[in-house]
Amino acid sequence: MASIELDQVSKIYANGAYGVRDVDLKIEDGEFVIFLGPSGCGKSTTLRMIAGLESISSGDLRIGGRSVNNVAPRDRNVAVVFQSYALYPHMSVWHNMAFGLKMRGVGLAEIDSKVANAAELLGLKHLLQRKPGALSGGQRQRVALGRAIVREPEAFLLDEPLSNLDAQLRAEMRLELVKLHRRLGRTIVHVTHDQVEAMTMGDRICIMKEGRMIQSGRPLDVYANPADTFVARFLATPPMNLIPAELDHEGEKLVVRIDSETKITVPDKHYLPYVQKAGGPITAGIRAEDIYEAQLRPEWQRITVKVVAVEALGAENILIGQLGRDKPIEIQARLGRHVFAPVDSMIDLYVDAEPMHLFDSETGKAVARPPLPVGR
Repeated sequence: MASIELDQVSKIYANGAYGVRDVDLKIEDGEFVIFLGPSGCGKSTTLRMIAGLESISSGDLRIGGRSVNNVAPRDRNVAVVFQSYALYPHMSVWHNMAFGLKMRGVGLAEIDSKVANAAELLGLKHLLQRKPGALSGGQRQRVALGRAIVREPEAFLLDEPLSNLDAQLRAEMRLELVKLHRRLGRTIVHVTHDQVEAMTMGDRICIMKEGRMIQSGRPLDVYANPADTFVARFLATPPMNLIPAELDHEGEKLVVRIDSETKITVPDKHYLPYVQKAGGPITAGIRAEDIYEAQLRPEWQRITVKVVAVEALGAENILIGQLGRDKPIEIQARLGRHVFAPVDSMIDLYVDAEPMHLFDSETGKAVARPPLPVGR
């Protein structure tokens, strides 16, 4: 196993544009880290720099404490699994998994043993004589993982390995990768733009935007305590509702005033962190799952919305409604599966304001407050 350290690592292209800018990150031995972000944010470029497939313009990259800026990819002892699987179509599963070991001059008996062990681990024993064209997408992905496993690398680098699979196979492979990490105990860096993969698989999420690392932390910590509006909206489906408002004093309380008829009182425990922003514009962040169809707790606060649509998902319904009358804004609420309301009707909903976040209306940065506790 090996730690991976990026110290002010940047990638600058010939035209002067930054692909990755000043990334500082330490990935611990055996850690499962997710690089998450939209297309073009620099996550795959960062992974390729770790693998040695992309040159580093500035900064220092260390694997196992050793600087590898000028070390060839084959000498870094990391294995890369690509989105496209990159299997040889004319070779059997056995030969695909054995190919890298053959090129390194490993003996046949050792190759056979390593391939057999990897095939057992991945459920591929009955497929060793088949060629990739006779396999499903999930099976091909397992072969690509098997080819990496037999090398016994210090770290696995996975570049959107599940993006070509359908929804059911993605769910199955997510679980398989988590199990694989537990069995092998090796460092894994996994690149994805899928929030569900990020939340369910990694020990830590590193969210990237425009080449920069925006926030890093445990999935539930980042979810509960986003650093800015980009993270708040990106790491959720539906995304966090971001509501333009004014933060005002009302007696001894602080209220988020959305319009002349709609306000949400800030919980007393958040008064001191938020009072600095009183008297000016603010962006209130409320997650869809913190809005309810009934007032089950006395501190939950009523809001009234005009129904735009209801998306029935089976286990739950997503209600899209307009909040406010002066300048209505659309919000989404994750409600029970039995909650329906006609389009254009008015419906009362109830907000749990304790997990509500306030963001600076100009910078989008979260107004600092004690982080919400989460389990994991």
